[in-house]
Amino acid sequence: MRHGKTDNHLGRTSQHRQALLMNMASSLILKKRIETTVAKAKELKKYVEPLLTKSKDDTTPSRRTVFSYLQNKESVKELYGIVAEKISTRQGGYTRIIRTGNRLGDNADMCIMELVDFNLLYSNKSEETKAKTRRSRKPATKKSDAADANSTEATEVKE
Repeated sequence: MRHGKTDNHLGRTSQHRQALLMNMASSLILKKRIETTVAKAKELKKYVEPLLTKSKDDTTPSRRTVFSYLQNKESVKELYGIVAEKISTRQGGYTRIIRTGNRLGDNADMCIMELVDFNLLYSNKSEETKAKTRRSRKPATKKSDAADANSTEATEVKE
């Protein structure tokens, strides 16, 4: 029976699993999108979402806590600089898992894990650009030019 066993051990020792999640979280923060298996992505979501929530308040104790989970100065700087200001208004749900199918070698379920606010396809900014590209069918000046050309041809034929 598996009562109370919430974590997927991913077939690794605890230290190996901790290092794997640490490196994947750093890669997700730096690159904003990673490709991995669905099982790893689900475990990474549980690992990285609290870190993203903690990054909303930029204090020294929260930075030290996040650094202890990530062990990478560049990813902490990126998290508190660019990522924190994008997710500041969001209440939760900072990551998205998009399933992409099965891997050819071992048929593992693959997915793309990304930070939600950094995908421009699903954001409201793409709707604003679509609204600006609307145009009228034909300009009014071309109709009047065509009418003038037809009237001059008609007068030449009569003469």
